[in-house]
Amino acid sequence: MQLRHRSPDDATPCTLATEVSVAQSRLAQARGLMFRRSMPADYALVFPFDATDVRTLHMLFVPFAIDALWLVDDRVTAVQRLAPFVGIGRGEADTVVELPAGGAADVAVGDEVRLSR
Repeated sequence: MQLRHRSPDDATPCTLATEVSVAQSRLAQARGLMFRRSMPADYALVFPFDATDVRTLHMLFVPFAIDALWLVDDRVTAVQRLAPFVGIGRGEADTVVELPAGGAADVAVGDEVRLSR
């Protein structure tokens, strides 16, 4: 699986991550990145939800910064860098993506981010 990004003015998508985990279960979604020591540079953790709603992320027990994306129908609704241990982010989403800090540097609200196999 790959996580691909395309801005509205770019015809060719770029790859954000080639190592992608999908947090399907409630337990996997609740755990997220907690208790991990690091995150590989080419990694993404994707949280799919059944419906669009306001989704909140916390960085409790996560000792490294991340970039978070909130998506609705594969369109970015929010992008935020979350600080280790104390970061909190919120946005409207049917999917949330967590990337290493800097992994979403070129992603903006309105861009397309899609998981491909």
